[in-house]
Amino acid sequence: MPGEKLTAGEARRITLAAQGFATPRPEGPVTRRQLVKLIERLGVVQIDSVNVVSRTHYLPAFARLGAYPREMLEDLAWAKKRPLFEYWAHEASLLPVENQPLFRWRMQDAHDGAGTWKGVARFLRERRDFVDKVLDEIGARGQLSASDLEMGQKGEGGWWGWSEAKRAVECLFWTGELTTATRRGTFERVYGLPDKVLPKAIIQAPTPSREEAQRALLRIAIRAMGVATAFDLRDYFRMPVADAKARTPELVEDGSLIPVTVKGWRDAAFVDPAAKRPRRVDAQALLSPFDNLIWYRERTERMFGVRYRIEIYTPAAKRTHGYYVLPFLEGDALTARVDLKSDRKAGVLIVQASHAEPWASDATPVRLAQELKLMAGWLGLRGVRVERKGDLAGPLAQAVG
Repeated sequence: MPGEKLTAGEARRITLAAQGFATPRPEGPVTRRQLVKLIERLGVVQIDSVNVVSRTHYLPAFARLGAYPREMLEDLAWAKKRPLFEYWAHEASLLPVENQPLFRWRMQDAHDGAGTWKGVARFLRERRDFVDKVLDEIGARGQLSASDLEMGQKGEGGWWGWSEAKRAVECLFWTGELTTATRRGTFERVYGLPDKVLPKAIIQAPTPSREEAQRALLRIAIRAMGVATAFDLRDYFRMPVADAKARTPELVEDGSLIPVTVKGWRDAAFVDPAAKRPRRVDAQALLSPFDNLIWYRERTERMFGVRYRIEIYTPAAKRTHGYYVLPFLEGDALTARVDLKSDRKAGVLIVQASHAEPWASDATPVRLAQELKLMAGWLGLRGVRVERKGDLAGPLAQAVG
């Protein structure tokens, strides 16, 4: 039974510390080691193709470390000697390469057609001759994208009209028979055979049991979140419900999860026994819509008292806050949100709309302006322009100057 009782503020500060927001940003240039350690702390960084500001996988490190070289992340993810690999974790994600064996149970599920993977297994089974030709091509020619393969015909309807080649390489990616070698151009995935792309030590690493791997992933999740409900834990790596339900009490029993109650939270929660518990957090960061801190919207609302939704797929006339909206973390609260766009041709970061949250103060426009200017410089833009839309637009425009 839950013993310790946490206030909502304590839970929020524990989470912010676990997510890397309770320590100051580096004063000097960000090093490769600092970036690797951050990604190891988070356990996973989500990838998304939307590039209206910056592709999302660059933004979590900027939020926590400041203006680091973006090419450093590209090198970690897709260079010949890499500490990261790409797989389906929370969504399409970058992960520490040493954790690749922890996802082999998911690759096996995709191969077997378990749960949500039925379509993958069916395609691989029904088009086996074609799939083998794809593997042979990549084996003979090396790293290839789906467009390089130029095989099959464009599909109609399902799978977003993917070509047969695209369906094949994606299914093989999910089963682990192919992996991402690099990305190029408009963020097109280039595939390679794992033994040609991943380190030899990873390929030869023993495969843990399903149960062992899932317990390890849940331990990574609680370290990254600090405090979490059972559903929060399951969501971090999108674990099947039945598996997460079975693993959670096992981790309570071995001491990896400490049951707690959090004031105002409907469900019981767990805390990382090694979690830092700062009395104060003075963060200042713009958060990607897919940042680990806020990607599960119900948790965001529970944690910060802010209802946040991404409105990319909402018709423009029906949007409340904008197309690509980034919440602003100030201290230990979300105090504002801004709809941003990088106008690369004009060399300016446009704040298309800006709105205050109930926790905003007189300092919010000033601190937000500082962060926007930092982001603009990091993106190679010359300045910030604030459009007169939203209840924070006037004070923010004045602060931007």
